[in-house]
Amino acid sequence: MIRAVISDFGGVLTTPIVGSFAAFAERTGIELAALGEALATVMQRDGAHPLYELECGRISEETFLRTLEEALREEVGREVSLDGFTELMWEGLAPNPPMIDLMTELRAEGYRMALLTNNVREWEARWRSIAPIDDIFELVVDSAFVGMRKPDREIYELTVKRLGVPAEECLFIDDFEHNCDAARAVGMRAVVYRDVEQAIAEIRAALADGAP
Repeated sequence: MIRAVISDFGGVLTTPIVGSFAAFAERTGIELAALGEALATVMQRDGAHPLYELECGRISEETFLRTLEEALREEVGREVSLDGFTELMWEGLAPNPPMIDLMTELRAEGYRMALLTNNVREWEARWRSIAPIDDIFELVVDSAFVGMRKPDREIYELTVKRLGVPAEECLFIDDFEHNCDAARAVGMRAVVYRDVEQAIAEIRAALADGAP
């Protein structure tokens, strides 16, 4: 029996995150490959992935941007400013109304609702303004405030513990396969979001299959 629905935020309740990175690349002239190489360079140098450190709240957005600027200068061979990075990223992100509506319906139908997101501490006000988060979800687990991130097993265990529902009675939705695999590993059912029609159909089918 499925009693709880646990949803990702970016790429499920919003347009795909990749669109934000593409908008950033187009506006700045910095290729996505160069951005990836810069992140890899920092990881090799410091022993930790800077984006993961940001999403776990261990470094600030400002520290992340200055560190990435330095690595990008080395990668592209010119001065790089990331002062408008956050604004450009958010310009490329928009709400996904059908999925927001579905989550609202599921709450009204009596499902326990939780949001599990890899996010940035400084972005909390921005992402919460995209949807009526607190009206839909009784629980929000934000990586930046708990010091762990998907697909770490511990963040799934923390979510079900705080929700008070066994993993076996939870349905998890995310746009990354590896995050869904991690949810399945702790006992959840999972749906990989690929597009609106596919996701809604699979979510409804999973809930019907898990009904008493």
